[in-house]
Amino acid sequence: MVSYKLLNPDDEQLSGEGNCLVEEQETDRASLLPQRLPCSITTSLIVTGCLLLLLCGSWLVGTLFWLHRPSALLPHKPPSPSKVQKTASRVNDTLANSRLRETCSLIPEVWRFDCYPEKGAVVTREMCEARNCCFIQSSSSSPSDGIPWCYYSLEFPSYTLRLVNDTDLGQKGMLVKEVKTYYPADIMTLELETRYESDARLRVRITDPSSSRYEVPISVPTVTKKAEGPAYTVELSKEPFGLIVKRSSTGTVLLNTTVAPLLYADQFLQFSTSLPSNFIYGLGEHLSSFLHDVQWNTLTMWARDVPPMEKTNLYGAHPFYLAMEEDGNAHGFFLLNSNAMDVILQPAPALTWRTIGGILDFYVFLGPDPGSVVEQYLDVIGRPAMPIYWALGYHLCRWGFNSSESTWEVVKRMRNYGVPQDVMWNDIDYMDRILDFTLDPVNFATLPDMVKDLHAHGQRYVLILDAGISSIQPEGSYLPYDEGLKRGVFIKDTEGKTLIGKVWPGLTAYPDFSDNVTHEWWYENLKKFHEQVPFDGLWIDMNEPSNFVDGSTNGCPSNNLENPPYTPGVLGGLLRAKTICASALQKQSIHYNLHSLYGLMEGKASASALRRILAKRPFVISRSTFPSQGMYTGHWLGDNNSQWKDLSSSISGILTFNLLGIPLVGADICGFNEEPQEELCIRWTQLGVFYPFSRNHNTKYMQAQDPTAFSPLARNAMKRALLLRYSLFPFLYTLFHHAHAQGHTVARPLMFEFPKDIKTYGIEKQFLWGRSLLVTPVLEPGVDFVEGYFPEGLWYDYYTGDSINSTGEELRLSAPLDKINLHLREGSVVPMQTPNLTLWVSSGQPLHLVTALSDNGTACGDLFWDDGESLDTFETDQYAYIIFSVAQQTMTSQVVHNHVEATYITVESASFYGVKQKPSRVLVNARDAAFTYRSNQVLTVADLGLKLSQNLTISWM
Repeated sequence: MVSYKLLNPDDEQLSGEGNCLVEEQETDRASLLPQRLPCSITTSLIVTGCLLLLLCGSWLVGTLFWLHRPSALLPHKPPSPSKVQKTASRVNDTLANSRLRETCSLIPEVWRFDCYPEKGAVVTREMCEARNCCFIQSSSSSPSDGIPWCYYSLEFPSYTLRLVNDTDLGQKGMLVKEVKTYYPADIMTLELETRYESDARLRVRITDPSSSRYEVPISVPTVTKKAEGPAYTVELSKEPFGLIVKRSSTGTVLLNTTVAPLLYADQFLQFSTSLPSNFIYGLGEHLSSFLHDVQWNTLTMWARDVPPMEKTNLYGAHPFYLAMEEDGNAHGFFLLNSNAMDVILQPAPALTWRTIGGILDFYVFLGPDPGSVVEQYLDVIGRPAMPIYWALGYHLCRWGFNSSESTWEVVKRMRNYGVPQDVMWNDIDYMDRILDFTLDPVNFATLPDMVKDLHAHGQRYVLILDAGISSIQPEGSYLPYDEGLKRGVFIKDTEGKTLIGKVWPGLTAYPDFSDNVTHEWWYENLKKFHEQVPFDGLWIDMNEPSNFVDGSTNGCPSNNLENPPYTPGVLGGLLRAKTICASALQKQSIHYNLHSLYGLMEGKASASALRRILAKRPFVISRSTFPSQGMYTGHWLGDNNSQWKDLSSSISGILTFNLLGIPLVGADICGFNEEPQEELCIRWTQLGVFYPFSRNHNTKYMQAQDPTAFSPLARNAMKRALLLRYSLFPFLYTLFHHAHAQGHTVARPLMFEFPKDIKTYGIEKQFLWGRSLLVTPVLEPGVDFVEGYFPEGLWYDYYTGDSINSTGEELRLSAPLDKINLHLREGSVVPMQTPNLTLWVSSGQPLHLVTALSDNGTACGDLFWDDGESLDTFETDQYAYIIFSVAQQTMTSQVVHNHVEATYITVESASFYGVKQKPSRVLVNARDAAFTYRSNQVLTVADLGLKLSQNLTISWM
């Protein structure tokens, strides 16, 4: 008897070559599974001889299972087996099942794909075989191990491919099946379309030709011409239908859906694929390792308000993965689907997509390196916005600033101690009765004055807004709700009435951000409140959307949207758990389809409103996210804990979201929940200054954890770390430019730069900024050292210039409490500035160029520079771009694109790490210059005073 708590995949495998239609499988075709064995005379005799024994055994087992059958009152009772199964005679069923069991034993455990994934179902052999599936109770596993005991047979009915024709972009064909499967509303005829959109991008759509179905409403490229030299080949298997995609250059199979049957019902769509390796990344948002575990691991996607915990669907949904191949190549896969889904990884290795709505619309990205895969993915969903400069400064917040005066006091202490800070935040404390667009007239009466003071010191202010709008204020007293009701901006229930849930202010309505009318209403409320409190950015929270009651205050209807035939492994077991009814009505579709898009749509409305109000780059941080979110907002990783394990796990979250196109991401420094610990907060600040988005935030009733709240030793260690971040601002700002313009990552996994070094594939305790700066933080208490991996090559201590010539090895590094280890990769030029208390001041300081020479004496780097806040400077050519190169003992700068902003900055000094011999002479723009040379091969030239806007030359001999 099996009670499945984990969902499991579906796979077998076949290979093929070329762009062709396979009419039938040749007997000598290579397969990852043994071929089906024909019935022999011997087999028939064995079957006949065992028939009576099987009948008796089946009756006995069936009786026992009947006595333990699941209650009919379960909220999600599995669908009944297809009536087609019941028409055959009992004798024929027995013979068929006997043959089925014989072929079932041929399928290895790792290639078994779950045929009975329903949560809580007690699966019997009779139930399983009624689905025409295999049932083998594994002696080596329990249900909790994830290995399915009920799995697809080789004879499971699937689609046949017919009527394939070439198109301008690829191919079209019809998929037809004759036998219904076990989920209701099977779609018996489908249309398949392959689109060769570029040499490195394939798109595949499987749709219902007879009826329009929901599709995700985000913009993707429209292609009119077929790729001329695709890096992939596509093979179509006819019966059963399957799709095989190979890398042309190596023959590596990237996608092989023949390993398990395609299922396509109204509320159950599933397909599986083999994977070329175990190295899978992405698939957010989950609290997990950066490299996913493929040992029967189910990842559920359905936006949910819950503090990060393992094996749980969290705030966002991102159905994209990046896979490393055995030879160091990489590819990606994106399923453009927003419905609730499970993604199942199994050790074959293989992966199953199981979603409960929409269509199958997916992309394969050929890379071939990891960075190219992300770039190609972002070509589809959109590249991230260029952040406003102060977004890259240090942010302070807490829930529990009980007044504007207490908030202001922290700002003043930070200034007095000389600790850098660019942005002050407030949580919901500032609101009147926790109502959006209101100000507590008593405790936060001086908030406008505080904001003016922040602006006078070059600092900025961000406030929170929650998704729920109070619905219980006296009529005429709360215009956001009254006006919203008049305009019809709120999500409706199935009766067309405003759906009412409950969040912090009590009973609330939820704006429908899928409606442009709501965007205008949102803008008008923000504009009006900005006139009262001139905030600079927005923090949009509780936007999964969160609800303190399941569904609504009136419950939800009992229908197939609230109780679908299959419910993925969402926390709480119901789609409406801690959110609104799945059947709720929105402008563009039902909430069942749009739920995980709520944060994206609110983020888009918020960014648009800020652009109109401020006429500057909008700053928005959102909790819930979906693909293309990076175009509008950043993200923080949610309500973590003040624990060492949360410090460590934050790195995998930062790296994953950089893969997902949201590089402006960070975790709450020092932890949100629980009392902060001084040592932990020091180490977290040291790591946190290398989060692309760096914010310290904690909860109510806990001790303060801003840098000034600790001992002088701790405060100075945190201050030192923050000054380090501020000194690296030109480098970080340039990395964000490349993210915006080319789709690069900012915080980068080591394997992106060293894809041929398999040792880097699982590293999640170190990371890079761009290609140049290696960060090795301390992640454990009570230690003064840290171990880190150094890929093959020359590395230089950032602080001293001391070199490490690594063969690809792990090294122990000294790490006293006031230090985080940083190393420069050979061949890099990193621009820096003298830090100050705000980026407004720091960004005006002269540049210092640090060069880490390769063994052959070469290096390169660059700098993007603009005014830091104007809209679309790159798109409108309002920027400067300078490339620095070093070769043959000479550094040159090339002003590729000039702008007045570059005239305000000078290059004051330059250091060169790895100069093998002491020079006798240094020339700066052909003139002799003073220099210093240290025994660790560091050459420094100071007091340069060179204009950044003009080409420069520094040479030594």
